[in-house]
Amino acid sequence: MPDQPPSRHPIPVITQYASPDLIAAIAYSGRPAGEDPNWPNSGAPDQETYGYWCRRWCGMTCLRMALFARDGNAPTLYELLQGALKYDAYRQEPDGSVSGLFYRQFTEYAANAFHLRAEVITGLTPDRLTAEVDKGRLVIASVHKEIRRPDRPATGRGGHLVLVTGHHNGTVSFHNPSGHTPDAVSATLPAATFDRFAAHRGITLHI
Repeated sequence: MPDQPPSRHPIPVITQYASPDLIAAIAYSGRPAGEDPNWPNSGAPDQETYGYWCRRWCGMTCLRMALFARDGNAPTLYELLQGALKYDAYRQEPDGSVSGLFYRQFTEYAANAFHLRAEVITGLTPDRLTAEVDKGRLVIASVHKEIRRPDRPATGRGGHLVLVTGHHNGTVSFHNPSGHTPDAVSATLPAATFDRFAAHRGITLHI
């Protein structure tokens, strides 16, 4: 990809869980996500609220990383969530589940709240993905959560969001908000491997 734009700050590695070292236990050992001693760092008003949302705000984590890259600072994950809810980018269902992230509403939120141009792409093929990155953009891509264990067969496509930051010699680099190891949080995979988990939809961020 091209050199990082001179006006861009380094892209931080941020996880959707307050304690990155607990993600493996949360994902694979049944540890309750809300039992995180660092939950106040999310900006949530209480531990119960954090526990409810931390599994669901991978998109807000991608947005927070992008805002840091552009501005050098960003609101907390909970503050970003509250803004997204005002635009109906998430919908809380009567059964307690959450629907979203809804891409069109997200782009409206990004534009109005942060003057950040965002574009929905439903044909996010590998070629389109690399083309967007070559234009200096960041890409929020829909992938299956088990992309964090790419040596295993893909059990689906989509349902989780990661921030694609670059590509080089047939590989894709991305930050995964639910990566359970350092290499899974800041990951580089062959493009063909990435594509096994990809839903071919996402959002480009013009930063």
